[in-house]
Amino acid sequence: MPTAPRVRQGMTLGLVFGAVLFAGAASGAWGEPIGSPQAPSSSDAAPAAADLSGADLSPQEARQLVGASGDRWAAYLSPQQYADLTGGRYAGVGLTVDRTAGGPTEVAEVQSGSPAARAGIAPGDRLLAVDGVPAEQLPVTELVARLRGGPPGSTVAVTVAAGPGPARQLALTRAELAAREVEADHPLPGVVRISVHAFTEGVGDQVRAAAAGARAVVLDLRGNSGGLVEEAVATASVFLDGGPVASYQARGTHRELTADTGRATAVPLVVLVDGGTMSAAELLAGALQDRCRAVLVGTRTFGKGTVQQPSRLADGSVLELTVGRYQTPGGRSPDGTGVQPDVPAGAEDPAALALKVLDGLSSSAPATPAAR
Repeated sequence: MPTAPRVRQGMTLGLVFGAVLFAGAASGAWGEPIGSPQAPSSSDAAPAAADLSGADLSPQEARQLVGASGDRWAAYLSPQQYADLTGGRYAGVGLTVDRTAGGPTEVAEVQSGSPAARAGIAPGDRLLAVDGVPAEQLPVTELVARLRGGPPGSTVAVTVAAGPGPARQLALTRAELAAREVEADHPLPGVVRISVHAFTEGVGDQVRAAAAGARAVVLDLRGNSGGLVEEAVATASVFLDGGPVASYQARGTHRELTADTGRATAVPLVVLVDGGTMSAAELLAGALQDRCRAVLVGTRTFGKGTVQQPSRLADGSVLELTVGRYQTPGGRSPDGTGVQPDVPAGAEDPAALALKVLDGLSSSAPATPAAR
């Protein structure tokens, strides 16, 4: 487990914000820190999970433990599943889903060449059911777990409908897919838009490379379902000149997550968020907001502020159990409430609104702005 102040020191297994939350699984698609991070009260802290590292448990016993834990974010992963999760590969069908409050579950993106694409599923289609269970009865995380719940070659049944059209029942065969976690484009000269879909190994370095030389940055965290917290901190380090990113309580110990000194600490920065911005992505967005480093544009984030600690079992598989809740540098916990944007998108296109906000930041920025 990482120890203060740097998350990279002594890390063998990184903190993961939800085992099933990876590769863009859910989508909606500077000054001194604001006070000192405050430890959650005992009533707010999640119950501490036992450290089961090295435990000799069969897969069946591990799954039973997860089921009996009462921990909604607990998960069991085989050695290959955990390697795929953290390394940016996964077995799935290539769907990214989106659900707004009170609205239907829709297909937000379809990965080119994926099983979903070959079956004719398109963005905007409604996802009605997975393996016969109505999508509206399942949280987004459970939908993701079911879509990615088997090895390559296994099948999952989905029911979809295009607009008001009739429902189609499809049997999709899962394939091993390479996650494209970081994508960059240039909507305006000198402006780079960096879309981060999940935090797997190397994402922080990819963001750093994408931001190099830009005069302004839009960091798109919409649909980012979380992942490795050390990569979220590494991404924060691109834009922060050191200082706190988050804090959390784990088994009675207060721990700090701290940024390194970045190179893009002065460029105007807008962060796009939505209801699919979850876990480690909320940690990052909340840190940049509290540190007055970025303007958040979009809609309220998902609201998952718990921390999972992976325990490597004797057979190499991994058990993830919740060990606490994190807080932003300003002492906020997004758990259950999410992170509110500074500029709500409303009916306006969030990406276009982000560029308007960025233009305002760029025109009002001092000649040599400094991160606080």
